[in-house]
Amino acid sequence: MASDVTFSTVTTLPTIESSKELTIETGNNATKRERFMRLYHPVHDRFVRFCRAKAYGHYDPEDLVNDTVLKAFEQLDHLKNEAAFLHFLFGISRNMLRNHARRLKHRGEYDENKAAQLAVHEQRSDAAVDVGLLYEALNELPEEQREAVILFEISGFSIKEIQAIQGAGASAVKQRLVRGRKKLAELLKEPNHAH
Repeated sequence: MASDVTFSTVTTLPTIESSKELTIETGNNATKRERFMRLYHPVHDRFVRFCRAKAYGHYDPEDLVNDTVLKAFEQLDHLKNEAAFLHFLFGISRNMLRNHARRLKHRGEYDENKAAQLAVHEQRSDAAVDVGLLYEALNELPEEQREAVILFEISGFSIKEIQAIQGAGASAVKQRLVRGRKKLAELLKEPNHAH
């Protein structure tokens, strides 16, 4: 009696630091792996910048990249339009951040990331402190403004690309950018945001 035997292969996917690797059991599906890598490599740097900015102070950015890449690989068959792959990644990462925030509401006050940030705050250089202050101020913006500013200023997306990501018109995206920048400037001038 013949039996179907499935062998498992392991592939590595890029993470924030090239020295670290995320392994995924892919089964007998080399074409899925190749398709994923073909779609992922061109958007890796932009996606990592997006995750670093979105996750700051809430989620470890490297974990967000790795968790999103893993989930995206698992759900790759649900992607209908390859041109929308980056938007697919953004949607997954936003959902992960929302779910993480919901879980935190049911926890106590202690936050390991914030505690670690406090412990190393004085060890950082002025440039790193400035980046930290910027990310803290970004976290105080309304979600749509924050995302527009991150996508445009940090990740380098065009207005047209942000329109597609946010599902909004060009004027709405421009307005979010103007308001977000203005609010950021106000926040960064406040004494509690300056060093």
